[in-house]
Amino acid sequence: MTRVFLRIVAAGLLSVPFSLSSAAWSDGPIQVTGAFARAAPAGGVGGMFLTIVNTGPADRLTGAASSVAEKVELHESIDDKGVMKMRPVAGLSIPAGATVKLAPGGYHVMMMGLKQPLAAGGRATVTLTFEKAGQVEVEAEVVKPGAGAPEGHSMDHNMGHGMGNMPGMTPSK
Repeated sequence: MTRVFLRIVAAGLLSVPFSLSSAAWSDGPIQVTGAFARAAPAGGVGGMFLTIVNTGPADRLTGAASSVAEKVELHESIDDKGVMKMRPVAGLSIPAGATVKLAPGGYHVMMMGLKQPLAAGGRATVTLTFEKAGQVEVEAEVVKPGAGAPEGHSMDHNMGHGMGNMPGMTPSK
């Protein structure tokens, strides 16, 4: 029953207007779509943004790693009395049946100490670690600094499966 449901969901996602080369699929209920990273120089810091679709039970994103960076953390952007700041978070709850977006100005994956430049038009790979789903490898298209999602990668798209956006997500402690 679960595999049939996942096939139906996957078939529906194939009609979504984004490049499947930037989507990562797991064997379980966690799918990661619409991933993109912003260009950054070697030695610098780069951000990655993506959408997590959870068709199964509640899970938790607990970390990330990449061969392109010395250190990778989950971060959130906050407004501290009119000053935008970023800070690491220990994890991020992924509710059952939810779509959670890591987007500019909110939660994101921070790659620090880049071992090579992230060049616009290239690719960056990060492995996300979930408490229950395990590891999911994500390949992201690199866009120019300050850019939003690449053409056809709308971060506002709700997948058309009734899985609501979770803009007020709070980090797991």
